[in-house]
Amino acid sequence: MRKILLIIAMLPLLAHAQGSDFGIWTSLGATKKLDKKWTVGLEAELRNRNDSKTISRWTGEVSASYKIQPWLKASAAYKLIDDNNREKITYHTDGSENNWRPSYWGLKHRVSLSLTGSVDLGGWSLSLRERWQYTYRPEKVTSRYDFDNEWWEKTTVKGKGKNILRSRLQVEYNIPKCKIDPFAHVELFNAWNIQKVRYTLGADWKLQKRHVVTAFYRYQDVNGDDDDNDPDSHILGLGYTYKF
Repeated sequence: MRKILLIIAMLPLLAHAQGSDFGIWTSLGATKKLDKKWTVGLEAELRNRNDSKTISRWTGEVSASYKIQPWLKASAAYKLIDDNNREKITYHTDGSENNWRPSYWGLKHRVSLSLTGSVDLGGWSLSLRERWQYTYRPEKVTSRYDFDNEWWEKTTVKGKGKNILRSRLQVEYNIPKCKIDPFAHVELFNAWNIQKVRYTLGADWKLQKRHVVTAFYRYQDVNGDDDDNDPDSHILGLGYTYKF
């Protein structure tokens, strides 16, 4: 146990040494099973970055899922994102600084449709989730500093929409007579090319019938084509879900 705690404590240092970021993601959610097929849910999430020193975004999500077959589930969700966009510096062709735009907050709207198929293999469960995700960023007026003229000026960040196909392969294990169920998954973000890959290892802890705590470690490998300007990241996550 001491070794595990030491590794967790050293993650920010390891991320910095390798040129990667470190962040903590926390969430609070609730689900309600309406009948044998329909389930609805709410979730709020907070993420940070910059070795967990800077809040990167807040989100609120509403979702619904429908069990088509015991092994097949469809779901839909809407998420409102208040995003802390990273600062950006542009340069002249000679390498000198041109403009600097500080970080700024802006809203994003996201809708998604998912289809998840699963199969039970004894105590193991294997699932594949395919999710189409569309995110729209409204136009935003911000300020930037012009190094040539040495003044601040208003600039407009144009509105933009983005489609992503997210493919997640997950394996879970139900430990007999144990309230902790470990899981692992790999998720690919595809927009005509692989923009990022997430590797996750975690566990669900069923405190009681209605209370579930989820903890995980995640490594996010980002392709240079990802326009969110995110670096590779080591992430620790902690979530709580109440089931009505």
